[in-house]
Amino acid sequence: MDAGKLKDLSSELDAFAHWFVAPDPSSDGHFLTLTLFAEFDDTARIARNMTAVFLRSVGADDLADDACLVVSELVGNVVNHAVPDRRRALPGSCRRIDVTFKKYPKWLFIGVSDEDSTPPLLPVGEAFAPGLVGELSEAVLPDSGRGLFIVQRLVTALWWTEHERGGKTVWSRFDLDESTVAQSV
Repeated sequence: MDAGKLKDLSSELDAFAHWFVAPDPSSDGHFLTLTLFAEFDDTARIARNMTAVFLRSVGADDLADDACLVVSELVGNVVNHAVPDRRRALPGSCRRIDVTFKKYPKWLFIGVSDEDSTPPLLPVGEAFAPGLVGELSEAVLPDSGRGLFIVQRLVTALWWTEHERGGKTVWSRFDLDESTVAQSV
């Protein structure tokens, strides 16, 4: 990742987050891990901004809008719903959110980790046939899970993994088309 592009946001990030770039030269990939804290007002905005910066730096600009929305929804879920496991909770401490980006020639993986082991309520599919819903599809969506429903529609795959010491990561995968792959080479 281009250090100059990250430096543009460094003063903003210093107050709210820590970022770490760890490329593995043998993998032909680009990696970024961003640590944020749920209690800051600008957490979701900073996550969106860093998503856009990362994608521009690896030549995947065409994914920026969808990826920023995905990151915003997943980080927002942590901010609004995650409660750290007892063994992870420390009195008076902030809730940690790690956003991981892994871009390979054919895929982009985005993971959002938190300290709550409760499984996310991933949508299981359409509850009503599209013909029955008509133009009011948003009216029949459940009160919770709308953000993950949006995420599921934007990405190629959505799943979660539980951490051994508590917490979880919600993963999303974008399959890159040939034009995106050509841009990033």
